[in-house]
Amino acid sequence: MSIKFKNVTKEYKTGTNSFYALKNVSFKANEGEIVAILGPSGSGKSTLLNILGEIDRATDGEIMFGDLNVSKLSDKELTKYRRNNVGFVFQFYNLIPNLTAFENIEVAAELTKSPLKIEEVLEAVGMLQNKNKFPQQLSGGEQQRISIARAIIKNPKLLLCDEPTGALDYNTSKEVLELLDKINKMYGTTIFIVTHNTSIASMCHRIIKLRSGQITDVKLNKERISPKEVEW
Repeated sequence: MSIKFKNVTKEYKTGTNSFYALKNVSFKANEGEIVAILGPSGSGKSTLLNILGEIDRATDGEIMFGDLNVSKLSDKELTKYRRNNVGFVFQFYNLIPNLTAFENIEVAAELTKSPLKIEEVLEAVGMLQNKNKFPQQLSGGEQQRISIARAIIKNPKLLLCDEPTGALDYNTSKEVLELLDKINKMYGTTIFIVTHNTSIASMCHRIIKLRSGQITDVKLNKERISPKEVEW
């Protein structure tokens, strides 16, 4: 499904003061794209991602997910929207420590009516041989692979990644980027990646730049390269 933001604003009020995390943000992303969201700290990147996933609600504006106006959904309808359409990947994995890799994914699979097969997803992320290990028995890169597997087990149309390589070293970061690219091609998943690393944008189809809660640039990447070629 395509994603469209039209004049999306997020305002926070404290007493008589107000702060705009996003202000009149508009863009469109096509189905099956990998989109980079770039900008300095405090630019509104994570707020934009949270509103995309409807973890947070916009103060004003319109958000379209295909033909669905997400902005008008009730809280109950939003829960169903997130459950069926959105997967999240975070910087610090957020795996349940007392569950195995398989069980962490299984918990997410139970949230949706038509999950992918757990073994299929484990194989796709290169972790089938580690399915019975607990998170503390896995490296950071391996934990992030399980985190990605947990997010895609629902076969979401939209995968939202908040600094997915932020806690990883260079080589492991490259492996995770290659995995995200593989997931995009294998399942046709639309992927948004929030990152401080501007080099990652070179592997993305579309690049959105933010500053002080406003978009400064949106462009299609006509010279997209493979994750293996990304250098920083």
